[in-house]
Amino acid sequence: MFSKSKINDPAPKDADASKPAAPSTASASAAPAAPKPNEFKASAPKAKPPASVLSSDLHVTGNMKTTGDIQVEGTVEGDIRAHLLTIGETATIKGEVVADDVVINGRIVGRVRGLKVRLTSTARVEGDIIHKTIAIESGAHFEGSVQRQDDPLNPGAKSAPAQKPNPAS
Repeated sequence: MFSKSKINDPAPKDADASKPAAPSTASASAAPAAPKPNEFKASAPKAKPPASVLSSDLHVTGNMKTTGDIQVEGTVEGDIRAHLLTIGETATIKGEVVADDVVINGRIVGRVRGLKVRLTSTARVEGDIIHKTIAIESGAHFEGSVQRQDDPLNPGAKSAPAQKPNPAS
């Protein structure tokens, strides 16, 4: 990079020709060159990784938590927390689901909490849905209650409104 600027800009070329300390400057510019790859590496983690896929032959017992995306095609017995959660048509979840975006194509037995919840025509949900926005396609099966909240991801926000009406009663 240092040599390119000398070639493209004749003014610094004349100034550097009069200075015999050009090799010192080159060694000094080697140190700033090292942070530039670090800057590139710092921007590299910003790229969103692909969704984790749990295939249809996978059976998971236990809770899962990620800040990324999950696509479930198999069976999960436990709670799932993710950014974007996609439940495939062959998937069965027995537990609580918490995600910013939830797309349900399969079966869930348990509570669903999400900012955006979408039940497709193949969805089967047995449990309560707490959401900010919801979409239910024709053909979806749902047994439970639906509750809208501004912050459905925070269970503390759910408890606080429930406690306020009790003292008021």
